[in-house]
Amino acid sequence: MLKIQDVSKTFFPHTVNEVQALQNIDLTIDEGSFTCIIGTNGSGKSTLLNAVAGTFIPDSGTIHIDGLEISSWTEYQRARLIGRVFQNPFAGTAAEMTIAENIVLAMKRGKMHPLTIALNKKVKSEISDRIRMLKMGLEDRLDNPIGTLSGGQRQALTLLMATWLRPRLLLLDEHTAALDPKSAAKIAELTSEIIKEEKLTALMVTHSMQQAVDMPDRIVMMHRGKIVEDYQKEHKKRVRIADLLDTFDRVQKRELFDESVAKLLIREYI
Repeated sequence: MLKIQDVSKTFFPHTVNEVQALQNIDLTIDEGSFTCIIGTNGSGKSTLLNAVAGTFIPDSGTIHIDGLEISSWTEYQRARLIGRVFQNPFAGTAAEMTIAENIVLAMKRGKMHPLTIALNKKVKSEISDRIRMLKMGLEDRLDNPIGTLSGGQRQALTLLMATWLRPRLLLLDEHTAALDPKSAAKIAELTSEIIKEEKLTALMVTHSMQQAVDMPDRIVMMHRGKIVEDYQKEHKKRVRIADLLDTFDRVQKRELFDESVAKLLIREYI
């Protein structure tokens, strides 16, 4: 369903600030799969999501969704296939517009035509029914500006908006990281429910080892722009937080060892 082949991206090439953010990434995600990407800061997690979303064009490699090569598509064009929820609860919505008006925008996502859906009684009834599933009482506040809501309420609506048209791929970029623990737990629960009920294909980045263990059916670990571990099927079912931490530790130690060996070799042959 999602196929990433040999994708690489270097920022600030040939300068002192050069960063190899993605290095020959190969990743295939089946339809209906919920995959989580974990890794340390700078490992390339969010960069990979940005590559899929079209925030930038990779230096090399290809990206396919449903057999369509989207590597050169703009972010706007990919919005027809992709729904996305960001870390910031205030991203992806218009703060001064009402809840209902924001939902109408979601109904038109990825379409070139101007906003033509009227907020009549029928549309408001449909919106109210869908929002009721959030169990936050927001169905009675459709005319309230979305900017007046709490971070958790706004992120719940952003999640609903991103999945309103049942995207072919849902991208979740640390979408609970900026929330308080109670709100984060609620959004994580809603995320799992929506993905399961709508049978969505999802790719999530998180720093939460608990979420990585509990929510997806696959865990991909990245480090320095590369995939270093891939927990799938029975392997994923058995994995625990301690196992993930042990793998992080092993990868970092191996890197330190490789650097030490390289320095020894340099000294040996200079």
